[in-house]
Amino acid sequence: MAVLRLKFTKNKRDKLAQVLWILNWISVLTGILLFSLGLFLKVEINKQGELMAERNVQHVPNMLISVGLIACAINFLGGKICYDCVDTTKFLRWKLIMLPYIICTFFFTFCMLVGALMCYSMRGELEESLNLGLTDAIKFYKDTDTPGRCFLKRTVDMLQMEFHCCGNNGYKDWFQIQWISNRYLDMSQKEVVDRLRSNVEGKYLMNGVPFSCCNIDSPRPCIQQQITNNSAHFNYEHQTEALNLWMKGCRQALLEYYTDIMQSIGLTVLIIWLFELSVLTGVRYLQTSLENVLRQGDLNLESDGWLLENSFMETARINLNIIKCLGKGNQIDTGNNGDPNINVPSTSNAHYGPDNREPKEIPEAS
Repeated sequence: MAVLRLKFTKNKRDKLAQVLWILNWISVLTGILLFSLGLFLKVEINKQGELMAERNVQHVPNMLISVGLIACAINFLGGKICYDCVDTTKFLRWKLIMLPYIICTFFFTFCMLVGALMCYSMRGELEESLNLGLTDAIKFYKDTDTPGRCFLKRTVDMLQMEFHCCGNNGYKDWFQIQWISNRYLDMSQKEVVDRLRSNVEGKYLMNGVPFSCCNIDSPRPCIQQQITNNSAHFNYEHQTEALNLWMKGCRQALLEYYTDIMQSIGLTVLIIWLFELSVLTGVRYLQTSLENVLRQGDLNLESDGWLLENSFMETARINLNIIKCLGKGNQIDTGNNGDPNINVPSTSNAHYGPDNREPKEIPEAS
């Protein structure tokens, strides 16, 4: 029994072909939109590329870019097919192509669905990449004279000011690393020397943060040094001075920023996927209804259209049998010990020339 069988008159078939022609051109625009969204996400990720570890976080934008380009090509071809199918006689040139086209488009729309789901599942990989990358960036913040790291200070400062964040997980991350270069430390001061000697690794650690951690909304001047020392500042309680520094870690701030982008893109891709699926359904109805009217011989008659000629279970069983037959066709018969020539007829009864006589043996030389 056919799945979702519908009746189509000649007028309905012609209108369906015209509507699908327009929808395929709209789908070309959605392909351009997918390409643009992938390109936008790729650019946004590359903006913070210095703050990310080398993780496979580019596969989502790369997939969206690829899917967008393929969508433009597939829907352009679909528009041409539907335009020709307005004239039933022109359908003959596409008759053998439409079913493979529908199958390929179906798998393509499945890839589009996968791309949408990947936008929602990318958060874990992105969080790990940001965690490792920001940890290294903060560690090398002071290396302004080292090639390859000299711009990290500026990058981290711009990040903290733009996203209103401080450190990787919070401002206390700066307490655990030396973020001031030795060239700016006065080694003649006993306090500096004692602090360097007190640390096992010889690092200058302090309970201070860079200026970029300062909250511009704070009503008091920013306190960067001795943050946890209440007695070092007048009328100060570091536990309650939440407005003096950015409290949110940069990893969390960036993760929220990228998550909002990816969720918006994922929702857009899902909507495009539903639209593409509806267009593909219409093309399938057009194909089956035109094939059925050609079988009847009269192009003006009413014809049936369906999604599947048989039920889902019957279609699955038929396809499974086809796959099994293809697999058996590539196997060698092992019933006769794998000898492909075992059933070749013997030459004992073969004909030997025009007289059908066995050739005489050549006598051996004496």
